[in-house]
Amino acid sequence: MSGFDPRAVAICGIVLAGGRSSRFGRDKLAQPVGGEPLLWRPIRALATICAEVVVVLAPDVPEPALPVGLAASIRFARDPEPFGGPLVGLQAGLVAVGAAASESAQPVAAIALVVGGDQPALVPAVLVELARRARANGRAAALEDASARRRPLPCALGVTPGLAAAGRLLSAGERRPRALLAALDVEDIPFAEWGRLDPDGGTLRDVDEPADLVGRAD
Repeated sequence: MSGFDPRAVAICGIVLAGGRSSRFGRDKLAQPVGGEPLLWRPIRALATICAEVVVVLAPDVPEPALPVGLAASIRFARDPEPFGGPLVGLQAGLVAVGAAASESAQPVAAIALVVGGDQPALVPAVLVELARRARANGRAAALEDASARRRPLPCALGVTPGLAAAGRLLSAGERRPRALLAALDVEDIPFAEWGRLDPDGGTLRDVDEPADLVGRAD
């Protein structure tokens, strides 16, 4: 699991941050975790391993403040429709990856690491392993939880096949990232393997309700 540098192989990070926070009751991504907004946590995790991170927002919300001193460039993208669902946001992020490359005359990133804006405990080493598997095998990569269930986020996938599959699914009315993974060739990484890098399994934790933040400072 060592010797792989995602910064050297055109891998971009995508943070899905365009949700409604309906179960939380207010903007959950602005809630403090460890003294900083929840949204900053996944941004920081990706910025440690990716040269560029795309943060996908709802169409009409202001751009949030960003942490200082990041080692990555941050680009904002917008969902094409308000609260259209995470797959809409994922497609917008993949499109933004290609647009950024076009503007800078750089090749389009081959792999995108996709995380949720409400995932406060992502372990960068696990994200690196997802990217390594996707790059080495030419397949998408996802994590299994301790019950051997595939979890849709975080994941790593090829930008080109991801865009093609997302377009087909959205045209058919699908809105779930889980469906995107089901449409791709995916390597599922068992918890017994990635858990060596994250024994508590925090990389899979997300925040849906206020109770999910009670007593949490990580």
